Amino acid sequence: MTMLKVGLALGSGSARGWAHIGVIKALGDMGIHPDIISGCSVGALVGGSYATGHLDDLETWLKTLRRKDVLGFFDLNLSSGGLIAGERLMNFFRDRVGDATIELLPVPFAAVATDLNTGREIWLRSGSLLDAVRASISMPGIFTPVRIDDRWLVDGGLINPVPVSICRAMGADIVIAVNLNGGIVGKHLSADTAKSRNASNALDSDQAPGTLATRLKSSLKNSVDTMLSQVWRSENDAPGLFDVLASSLNIMQDRITRSRMAGDPPDILITPRLEHLGLLEFYRAAEAIEEGMLSTLQAKQTIRQILNTGL
Repeated sequence: MTMLKVGLALGSGSARGWAHIGVIKALGDMGIHPDIISGCSVGALVGGSYATGHLDDLETWLKTLRRKDVLGFFDLNLSSGGLIAGERLMNFFRDRVGDATIELLPVPFAAVATDLNTGREIWLRSGSLLDAVRASISMPGIFTPVRIDDRWLVDGGLINPVPVSICRAMGADIVIAVNLNGGIVGKHLSADTAKSRNASNALDSDQAPGTLATRLKSSLKNSVDTMLSQVWRSENDAPGLFDVLASSLNIMQDRITRSRMAGDPPDILITPRLEHLGLLEFYRAAEAIEEGMLSTLQAKQTIRQILNTGL
């Protein structure tokens, strides 16, 4: 009897993406070990960690993170196409997971990114794992784009937030998909208006020292600090810069996810409920991982039935 190949499509979702770790752990407890992994954005990061055999190392490190640690990941870059260069984040990933050549991984793996020039969906199935992950997580306006093979690449979530199609193309008979975008629309409209106003007013202040360029850089840095601080929630009603950006991305990803999965539905869909997590609240890994495990266990009967019948 031919064994069915199980593909696992891990979706985008920023800090919600740590739920993927819980999903993989719960599947492992059921004796299910994916034969093929595709990932988008944070799904590429977690999927790459699994494919290299370092998922436990990643989980251990994530559970040590605190709010101040997360802020230390971000390196302001005003000379490129994003506010954050992302090098510190990838250095942490390199130190704890390492780099590898994708085509030599023991588990077939692909990350999805978007060609900024053509809008095409790019499947990264060879070369540096770190480069592929970095391209896939390049959220427009936040992280700077990545150049690979003469193409500028950004977040795959722009075009394929839950990459079911890649798993099928790589030979999966059954695809388990993890969608992190359920219920997220409108969940980031909780900005700290006072901080936003203080940051935006820095440019207009006659008291700001130095040249215009210095003042501009200082103001933008304050804006980034404010943007990041807004992730930690506030009680004011008016949306600020980061809340508008995050909510817009949520709307886009929700609609694209619905459209893509309607055209190419997975055989099994797992949807962790993490809409209460902020986009960059990476330090809340423990609760995201737990929700990933719980949502997978809730689907246990369906998973068993589909895998046993082979559709």
